[in-house]
Amino acid sequence: MNYANFPLDKRVPLPGTDAEKGEDFIDIERLLGMAARQAKVVAVCAIIGLFMGVLYLQTTPKQYMSVASVLIDEGLNKVVDDISAASATMQTDASLLSQIEILTSARLAAVVVDKLKLDQNEEFMNPPTSALAKGIGFVRGLVGYFRGSSGPDIPGLENVDAATREAMMVTARRDYAILKLQSEILAQRNGRSYVIDLGYQSTDPALATAITKAYSEAYLADQLNASFDATERAAVWLQGRLTELRESSQKAALAVEMFRAEHGLSAGSDGQLISDKQLSDLNSQLIVAQADTARASARYQQYKTIVDSGSDNAFQDSAISSDQPASSVIATLKTRYLTVAKRLQDVEANFGKDHPQAVALAKEKADVSAQIFGQLKQLTESYRNDYQVAQARETALKEKIATAAGKSSIDNQSQVKLRDLDQQATALTTLYQTFLSRYEEASQQQSFPVGKVRIISDATMPLSAAGPRTSKVLALTLVLGVLLGAGFGGLNEFNERFFRTGEDIRDRVGLKFLGYLPTIGGGKPGKDAKPDDAEADAKIASLSAAEKRARMRVSIDAPASMFAETLRNAKIAFDVVMEGQGSKVIGVISLLPGEGKSTVAANLAGLLAANGAKTLLIDGDLRNPGLSRSLGMETEQGLMEAVVNGQTWQSVGKVDRQTKLAIIPAVLRGQFSHTSELLSSAGMRRFIENAKETFEYIVVDLPPLGPVVDAKAFAPLADGFVLVTEWGRTPRAVV
Repeated sequence: MNYANFPLDKRVPLPGTDAEKGEDFIDIERLLGMAARQAKVVAVCAIIGLFMGVLYLQTTPKQYMSVASVLIDEGLNKVVDDISAASATMQTDASLLSQIEILTSARLAAVVVDKLKLDQNEEFMNPPTSALAKGIGFVRGLVGYFRGSSGPDIPGLENVDAATREAMMVTARRDYAILKLQSEILAQRNGRSYVIDLGYQSTDPALATAITKAYSEAYLADQLNASFDATERAAVWLQGRLTELRESSQKAALAVEMFRAEHGLSAGSDGQLISDKQLSDLNSQLIVAQADTARASARYQQYKTIVDSGSDNAFQDSAISSDQPASSVIATLKTRYLTVAKRLQDVEANFGKDHPQAVALAKEKADVSAQIFGQLKQLTESYRNDYQVAQARETALKEKIATAAGKSSIDNQSQVKLRDLDQQATALTTLYQTFLSRYEEASQQQSFPVGKVRIISDATMPLSAAGPRTSKVLALTLVLGVLLGAGFGGLNEFNERFFRTGEDIRDRVGLKFLGYLPTIGGGKPGKDAKPDDAEADAKIASLSAAEKRARMRVSIDAPASMFAETLRNAKIAFDVVMEGQGSKVIGVISLLPGEGKSTVAANLAGLLAANGAKTLLIDGDLRNPGLSRSLGMETEQGLMEAVVNGQTWQSVGKVDRQTKLAIIPAVLRGQFSHTSELLSSAGMRRFIENAKETFEYIVVDLPPLGPVVDAKAFAPLADGFVLVTEWGRTPRAVV
């Protein structure tokens, strides 16, 4: 059997331990210990899980999956997009999700149901189910029965004739087939691509292939029809809109022409108003006239100044010669004048001024000079007339410009309204041309049966079943079984009623744990040994006297065993707790009978005596002296006689020849029920005090705490207790 030892001393704690100090880390060793203890539970649950997995595989029909791949391809519609007014856009995640919704829509499912007549296919409507599904259906049926539900009814079915009832049943069956197919069809995007995988799973591989193929074809046809319908609706709408735009454009153009004619806003070939062109021409003429007036005024003032200076000075002015042409009269007279003047100078130089020729030449010179001056006067008057004409022309042009400017201002104001009308007419004309172009494109696009969808992988007959997967089912059921076993094991641990680890003792009792005592003769000693208690009791009952005595000497015969080491740990514990105390009285107790306290007491006392300490072993269980019987001590006097008669230990004690251990046996005296008074009596105190004078250790084997109170009565005489509890048997509540 397994035992656990505890000192029950309330005065001095063991050094190096703290029962109240919690641990803030995970105790891996404790978890492993729990796992080892519950390994059988986990293993059984795992085996049950595997069995359930095998049963599920054997009772579940095979499912076959047929898959087709559909590509949302923008390139297929490139020919149409090149002539289409709508710009092509790349498919986004939202648009791909929209395509998946279209694939799983009720409308597409209805097309497939009608095409394959699935509402009349029993394989589709009532496929074979697994035993699990049948069980769930049976439970649901029971629940519905107890709730009083008789299944779904078609409203108004009881008030119609047989033909109508049959039609309603057919419609209901078709609706059920559509809903069933819509819920079972699988459509999902392949990674981040523009490919959508479309699949259907059925117990019949041919049916799965037919449905998948029909679905992909129906989707392709739906895309083509949707494109055609959209184009057709657009063409019809554009045609109606074109009529309105054409009428509006014509009305706007007519309004422009009527306004232009009403306000006289005629335009030339270059588009400029005539009034504006006239004003521009008059301004140009005014500039020329002003230049001519300035030139005539300058010339007139110049000749007037020459005439006003006199004939002599006028002849000398250089402007006359530069202003007149060489063939003019003034130029001829001036040449003649110079010739006469030169001859007059020569004659005067040779013959003098009084010479008749000189006088004649002087007269001719004066006559020519007068002629020149007369010509200058005529020119001056002519230039004055030219100046006046130029000035009058300039004034007339200014008046015309003022009149034309007023008219142009009025025309410009009207031009603003005309421009607004013209812009409206232009906009309506442009819009009409745009809609006309769109209408032509939409009309042409109806003849292109091209969509943006193509099938890149057609549905094929599946060669192997897609489910249930044997490995996955077995792995899942195994994991579930292990988890269930772990749950049951954890529940067992949390609901544990016995002590199994030292941590349990420290945490729940608050005492110091001294160690494990392995089963004597139960195989290899170890702290995790778990003997069968029934077998152990049977073995103890069948042991011979020699074997019983051998059990009482394990610590002496096997000093290197774990049993002896645990007892040495107990010795060190009470030596430390009772340091400085001369003689130590140690009570060995247990909670229930049969936990091995007598064996522990005998071996502890034998270990102390073998180490050279003077030790006394007392069998204090006066009701059931198992220690004395196991040691084979048959005597007429024992502890009771010594206490009652006031004897010393020498009178009733026995000494072991090998270890020098002194033993006080107990003799059973019928049904003596006052043993607790005897153990707490003054005689018992005197007996113990007398023994303390001789022995260093006094080990007392006391009765169990649970059935009787003898150990409690002896407590005032003891310096400490060693509590023995059996591993996995003594309830925690009792301890």
